[in-house]
Amino acid sequence: MKNIFTKGFFSKLILIIAIWAVVALLMVSGVMSRSMQSLMIKICYYTILTLSLDLIVGYLGDLSLGHAAFYLVGAYAGCAVAVYTNLPLLVKFVLALIVGGAAAALVGFLISKAIIKLRGDYLAIVTLAFGEFIRSFVKIIPGLGGTKGLMGIPSFDSRLEGFTLAYIVLILVILVIYNFTHSRHGRTITAIRDNAIASESVGINIKNNKVLVFTIASFMAGMAGVIFGFYKTTLNPSDFTYNLSIEVLVMVVLGGMGSIKGSIIASVIIVALPEVLRGAEDFRMLIYAVALIAMMMLNASPRFTAIKRSFGEKMNGLRAKFKLGGKAK
Repeated sequence: MKNIFTKGFFSKLILIIAIWAVVALLMVSGVMSRSMQSLMIKICYYTILTLSLDLIVGYLGDLSLGHAAFYLVGAYAGCAVAVYTNLPLLVKFVLALIVGGAAAALVGFLISKAIIKLRGDYLAIVTLAFGEFIRSFVKIIPGLGGTKGLMGIPSFDSRLEGFTLAYIVLILVILVIYNFTHSRHGRTITAIRDNAIASESVGINIKNNKVLVFTIASFMAGMAGVIFGFYKTTLNPSDFTYNLSIEVLVMVVLGGMGSIKGSIIASVIIVALPEVLRGAEDFRMLIYAVALIAMMMLNASPRFTAIKRSFGEKMNGLRAKFKLGGKAK
């Protein structure tokens, strides 16, 4: 199994620490505004949500429009534990992540078992309906606030602490997804995506592999929901409409399906763009829509794809020269 620790581990570790250090320094020094500090946390949980959906859509090849449901289940289950327990904040957060992720994974496991034979448009419609069903069902569960939502969720002591914890979870999610997609299981699910009939003919259990992917993706979506709950401090069913599922799907498609780097970059751009355009007032949403259309058209352009590939090859060549130079010394 290809492991992220086997190649360029220290350079990746330095980059991870450097990104955190730069953001932390900007937060502590006051250079970064409060809205931008909040945006850093938002980028983290949106990226986790996008990466988890990419497992289903990009790597497995199934179209799901109900991913917000797993996000909702994780948020409510994890944050309810945080509200109704008397523990230190850090312990509450870790426990909420585990409970929220496990609850979402259980729901993902059960729903995938029920809809495993559906394909294409049928799967999309059923998952969309499932998301709306869960959103309506949570309103009648005692102790979750009904239509008013769940209140009293503990918040992070500071935005720096919130960003640090969310960033750690994001890095762990990236590690898990990278190692999973580069393992035997990862090659199996991409084979199912490329040709399900041929995969089944060589003995691949399509049903079990699809259930596995849905369960893992749901667990990660549930953790993203917990981070969202701790960031917002209140949860309302209106936060988890099908529009959220569509928005995350746009991030997956924009970043290039089956691409971890692409999902990360697309999440950062789409989440940050409305904030960057905040000063545009009435033209903000218009510019945002035009920018999205332009990015989607570029992403689908063969010429732009060739440019990206050429740039990637040049960067790989520079890295190789740098490493050879280091060894020669």
